[in-house]
Amino acid sequence: MVKLTPELIQQALQYINPIRDRELDLRGYKIPVIENLGATLDQFDTIDLSDNDIRKLDGFPLLRRLKAVLLNNNRIVRISDQLGTCLPNLDTLILTGNMLQDLTDIDPLTSLPKLVTLSLMHCPVVTKPHYREYVAFKLPNLRLLDFRKIRQKEKEEAVTLFKSKKGRELQREIVSKKGKTFVPGAGLPKGTSPKGSVKKQPPTGPSKDELWKIRQAISRATSLEEVERLNRMLQSGQFSLKESKQQKNGRAKRFEEAEEEEDEENEDMET
Repeated sequence: MVKLTPELIQQALQYINPIRDRELDLRGYKIPVIENLGATLDQFDTIDLSDNDIRKLDGFPLLRRLKAVLLNNNRIVRISDQLGTCLPNLDTLILTGNMLQDLTDIDPLTSLPKLVTLSLMHCPVVTKPHYREYVAFKLPNLRLLDFRKIRQKEKEEAVTLFKSKKGRELQREIVSKKGKTFVPGAGLPKGTSPKGSVKKQPPTGPSKDELWKIRQAISRATSLEEVERLNRMLQSGQFSLKESKQQKNGRAKRFEEAEEEEDEENEDMET
């Protein structure tokens, strides 16, 4: 691992990217912690921190110019509540391929008032029920989620869901599940074996039958989206291959939205 020092920042590649923004390339150094970015003197629009070993999204000084942060393929499990104070003009945050698990893990992003583009692709959180609705509800200014446009109708449906009685119950359930997460140093929960004893754990991972079913499902997949869904199931340890009625309706809805977007693009090209 390489410490993010002022010397490394000064020696790193700096260039004007294709959208004419000044970018700092800190990709692939296996940096474990974000620090010392005050050495940039707030001279960059974009900072690329992809392919490192960062576990917590924090450590930024006040950077008013910074608009985009790329953090693909890190190990981020937590986001600082003070992120918006440090990055008041951030509009793009790419967190593809990290380890955010729960819907509440994205709550700190509400501190970013100008955030319009967010990617959480290949993070375990995307497998959670009501994922897109929750993100659209919590981040009403967001325009692109996982490189798909959030339509106004989708935002309205998210607001309707989470402001309803069912939605409030869902939010309480989400928060309660988060509260059960193990905290280092906390006491052992009831029923846990005392120190020194070994408690037999049930086998983890898919059974041979489940693996066979997953292979069959992948071979029958008719779209890239289905293949990605199956891969996310494998990564998160959730192996249910049955689609609920809501999931089927959501898949049909996304298909219709994709067709609508294609029609709009064709109309724009004609005009």
